Amino acid sequence: MEKNKTFCVIEDNTPNRKLFAMLIKKSGYNVVDFENAATSLNWLNANYADLIIVDILLPDMNGSELLKEIKQMPHLKDSVVIAITGFSSSQDRDKFLAMGFDGYISKPINTATFIADLEQFLK
Repeated sequence: MEKNKTFCVIEDNTPNRKLFAMLIKKSGYNVVDFENAATSLNWLNANYADLIIVDILLPDMNGSELLKEIKQMPHLKDSVVIAITGFSSSQDRDKFLAMGFDGYISKPINTATFIADLEQFLK
């Protein structure tokens, strides 16, 4: 897997956000992280991310609303958008995929497989 990819993490829980970003960076990828939808959208309007990790419950916008905003940006049409959430039933997974997310990861994450889980969505 080529490592010159940029991952964008949008997660309001600071320990989770820092953990995700640290694991991604440690694996050799570029990473930017945001604690809310508004600041992430400001960045995404002007930048490209290969993979965007979206927490479903954000303080200023829910993840499905944020997904719609991201999908409307022509320069992000090839970006992979992953839902990350504590909603972890198989019905939840199906619901998020039906909303248009390219993938789904439930929290708490497995730190041993997190990067491999993300990389499978880039193939």
